[in-house]
Amino acid sequence: MFKVILNKIDDFLNGITMYRLVLYVLIVFVVAAIFLSSIGVLNFNPFSLLFSTLFLVGVCWGANNIFSSVFQAPANIESVYITALILSLIISPANSLSTYLFLFFVGVLAMTSKYILAVDNKHIFNPAAIAVVLTAIFANQSASWWVGTLPMLPFVLIGGLLIVRKTRREDMVYYFLVSSILAIFVSSLIKGSSPWPLIGDMALHTAFFYFAFIMLTEPLTSPHTRSLQNMFAVLVGILYVPDIHLGSLYSTPELALVVGNVFSYLVSPSEKLVLYLKEKVKIAPDTWDFVFPLRKKLVYQPGQYMEWTLPHARPDDRGNRRYFTLASSPTENNLRLGIKFNNPGSSFKRKMLELGSRDPVVVAQRAGNFVLPKNKQERLVFIAGGIGITPFRSMIKYLIDTNDRRDVILFYSNKKPEDIAYKDIFDQAQRSLGIKVVYVVTEMTGRLNSHMLIKYVPDYSKRLYYLSGPHVLVEGFKKVLKSMGIENGRIKSDFFPGFA
Repeated sequence: MFKVILNKIDDFLNGITMYRLVLYVLIVFVVAAIFLSSIGVLNFNPFSLLFSTLFLVGVCWGANNIFSSVFQAPANIESVYITALILSLIISPANSLSTYLFLFFVGVLAMTSKYILAVDNKHIFNPAAIAVVLTAIFANQSASWWVGTLPMLPFVLIGGLLIVRKTRREDMVYYFLVSSILAIFVSSLIKGSSPWPLIGDMALHTAFFYFAFIMLTEPLTSPHTRSLQNMFAVLVGILYVPDIHLGSLYSTPELALVVGNVFSYLVSPSEKLVLYLKEKVKIAPDTWDFVFPLRKKLVYQPGQYMEWTLPHARPDDRGNRRYFTLASSPTENNLRLGIKFNNPGSSFKRKMLELGSRDPVVVAQRAGNFVLPKNKQERLVFIAGGIGITPFRSMIKYLIDTNDRRDVILFYSNKKPEDIAYKDIFDQAQRSLGIKVVYVVTEMTGRLNSHMLIKYVPDYSKRLYYLSGPHVLVEGFKKVLKSMGIENGRIKSDFFPGFA
């Protein structure tokens, strides 16, 4: 029963991008808070809360448009609204001219941080966190984190868990929670007091979970590999504990996150690129290869993904940002995307099809753990369904260009022969590297099954498996492998935020 419910949740989450999900969840938080205030459960005037939220949205929208125009950078409207709503939930509603002035400066500072406190066009700090830190330092006014009240906890838990499920950043949250609790135990042990009252108070009456689910997991200002993400979460978790201090400077949630952002930048710096289309080539029915030239070499690992922002009028519920796995190899001078288009397509994909050589596309945040193993002796099986072939095109092109001979068997599943993309690369890999390629055409041979795998992979139990493709296909491939006795630890699947 639980698995059925989880599958339905995943189906819903796969139909919406991460940023749009976060936006909707935050709107629900604000609406819930207004309702709870109106019935006296929260000690706020509901109109003050509503007007403060709208004021912050307006300030952030206006400031972002000005900076976007000055720096000639495409505006990302979802990000603006998300930052404004995060601020509205951690700063007490305004009830005087001076408090509205505070909200104004916080909103402007948050937007400023995206353009001024940036390196290679990429902002370093979580905008909401750095804005509150700066106002605390220079104006002696700080966030109340009022969202951390018991009546808001059910909404925070449900909405936050949906976001974490979408982004697959459960490990980050786990390491943050554990490190915070351990830090409290150590602190209490030193002081000779019981840790349990502080742990209970932090869980029930602070913005502990809101911070963990909404702010800690923000992709652009956290590391891009799982191991570094966990280190980041541990550092922020330790600093989150209020007993942590340096002299008279005591830690706060926003300060903990800002310090974590610095760590993130140091261990995984990345720039933001503005690219223009060189060419697009139809490589299969409804599938196009988009090629973007690079002015300088971009360092990444074959199989990684990047976030692509495409400004366009009236974006639909899927927004103007996507995560796409790079089909290109680091050995090439272009970034290459393979994209399949369905009817009716999203507004983003419709704009992609219309993309011209003068239309800017913003690219950032190279990330992902779906990469070749460091051990070159590891025997590999690549299994791709449809456009899930892109990371394998990247990996195999890299192996060809570097003459890196590895024991690889590729299964590439499509409905029809004409759906096969990048066949020239895979045929070359067979000739030059001895890579075995098995084209599975389902209308002729049926779906990939255990019998096919055993036939072509006699040593199947000793191999490492890489799966990539639409969510349903990947889950189907996993079932086949598990039916053959392959352990979870021997299966890697391609995943990135905002799968839709």
